[in-house]
Order: sequence, then structure tokens, then C-alpha cells
Amino acid sequence: MPVISLITPVHAPAAQYLEAAHNSLTAQVLPAGWSWEWVIQQDGDDYELDNVPVDERIRFAAGRRGGPGVARTLALSRVTGSLVKVLDADDQLAPGALARDIDVLTTNPGIGWTTSRVLDLLPTGETVGFDADPPAGRLELGSVHSHWLAHDWRAQVHPATLCIRYELLLALGGWMALPASEDTGLLLAANAIWPGWFIPETGLLYRKWEGQITAHLSHASDSERDARMHVIHERVLALQHLLRPGV
Repeated sequence: MPVISLITPVHAPAAQYLEAAHNSLTAQVLPAGWSWEWVIQQDGDDYELDNVPVDERIRFAAGRRGGPGVARTLALSRVTGSLVKVLDADDQLAPGALARDIDVLTTNPGIGWTTSRVLDLLPTGETVGFDADPPAGRLELGSVHSHWLAHDWRAQVHPATLCIRYELLLALGGWMALPASEDTGLLLAANAIWPGWFIPETGLLYRKWEGQITAHLSHASDSERDARMHVIHERVLALQHLLRPGV
């Protein structure tokens, strides 16, 4: 039976949202024969979480603190699926998200990964869309990286919606060992060596709240941001040079 594996890193402040994430997952209707597993990795083993839902499809473990990139990559040790889907602890899947990912990646063998439309979920419960989504369909090699460079290191697709083939994810080394933007680093690396696909239907509700990593002052620090973006960019160039000579 084919499996799609969802990977979720969680730290204590975000654990309060795991139930909502679980509800959005159990509401998914998958194509015939498919099943899902939810691989949750607690970032830090010096505390206990009491918010982890009870479900036989959940594969939970805790490891020493290393940030979301390290937690995600540790979670790969428990993945059994051929497709791996990102789901942050404080976010929610939109109806039909997994079925659309599976459909694209099973009917397009030349596509390595998918992303989809995102709606910001505000504390008021309102949702706000992004007005610069790319056209639906194929995202060519290097296209996300080029847009990212031209728009102050902002991609036109959201890394929190990534669904990627397991072998491609593993070959890229999982997520980057960065304090943040580790998911952007993976997205751009994948785009450097394999075309992707943009799904225009909403795939994710991206929760905006004061405890998220992107809300921390350090996330916007010029020195750290410059360092993160530099190593992400250089990784893409290295992949292009090594795997796509002449680009």
C-alpha cells in the first residue's frame, strides 16, 4: 500500500496547535489504496508534551534540541512513505491537499515535488491570500531560485506546502542545518535539480501568531538573514554546477 508521510517538527509553544493540525489531516480523503502516516519529531528531549494526539498512524519521538531543520531530518529515520509532505505543527491542511499532491506526483514521473497556494490564518480566524502565485503547473529548473533572487529572497511558492519524493529528499540531505529558512533551502535545492509543480488550489492554512519562529526578532536580523540566504544561494549554485554543467 503506498504511503504519504507527513513530517512535523514541534517545540512546546506550538504543541497547542497539534490537535487542529491532526483534525485537518484526518479530514483528508486519499486516492484509493493510499494511506498516510504522521511523523512528529519533538525538538528537545528535556520536557514532555501532553498535546500529541492519540492515533495509531502517528510516529512520535523526541530528540535533543537542534531547531526545526534538525528535527525534520531526524524524523526521516521513521518515514516509510514514497512521498514526504511538510506540515508544521501550527498549520492546517486544506481539504483535498494530499490527494492533489499524490495525483500530480503519480501521474507526472518527471516532476520531483509540488507546492500549492497558501492562505495566512490570522489570530482573528480570518484568512488572507497571496496575490502573486505563479501560473498553475510545471515549475522549471531554477525558476524558483531566479524569482527568489529578484524579489529580496522571497520565493513565489511557499516551502511550508512542499511535497517531495522521498529519494530526492534523502539525496539532498534533508533540511538544511539552519536556525530558520531550512525549508526554503530545501525547496531551492530541489528546484535546482528537478522540476516541480504548482497546485493553484489552497493546500495550507499558514497560522500567524506571536510564537512562530518567523515572528522572532532574530529571524529578521540582517546579519543572520544575510548568512542564511548566502549559504542557501551558494548551495543552489554548487548543485547547478555539479549536476547541470554549463548552466
